[in-house]
Amino acid sequence: MLSFLQDGARIALIGIGATALMDLWLVLLKRLGVPTLDFALIGRWLGHGLGGKWTHQAIGRAAPVRGELALGWLVHYAVGVAFAGVLVAAFGLEWAKAPTPLPALCVGIGTVAAPLLVLQPAMGAGFASSKTATPARNCLRSLINHCVFGAGLYLSAASIAWLWH
Repeated sequence: MLSFLQDGARIALIGIGATALMDLWLVLLKRLGVPTLDFALIGRWLGHGLGGKWTHQAIGRAAPVRGELALGWLVHYAVGVAFAGVLVAAFGLEWAKAPTPLPALCVGIGTVAAPLLVLQPAMGAGFASSKTATPARNCLRSLINHCVFGAGLYLSAASIAWLWH
């Protein structure tokens, strides 16, 4: 039982660390004038989804949902932890105890499918931002953000492995 809890804690910390690194990256981009996602919109989307409406013409024009910013941040971190779980499920707990960069970067890059193929279409931006003014730029920005997340998966796992010993 203790090992199960330790393994779960390790996965959660890897996901939280990777998500936090991505958030630091997004703060830097924002300070440089690059538009980034408003996590309140994720909360708004989920709030409406729980009420039965999963797709929108433009989520920014949908009615606000009570607590949407907090909900958006909670979902953002929960998804980061879930993706860390996917990484460990795919490459094994031994990877988490002695991580290497390539699996983490591959999973990080793979996670870009979530916004491009699920979140953006559901929020009204179209598949791969196709309904936005700059789809290629938006897709590249998403890819870079998720590469940073992948680097965060590795750096978090490596830090935790070092600290755990």
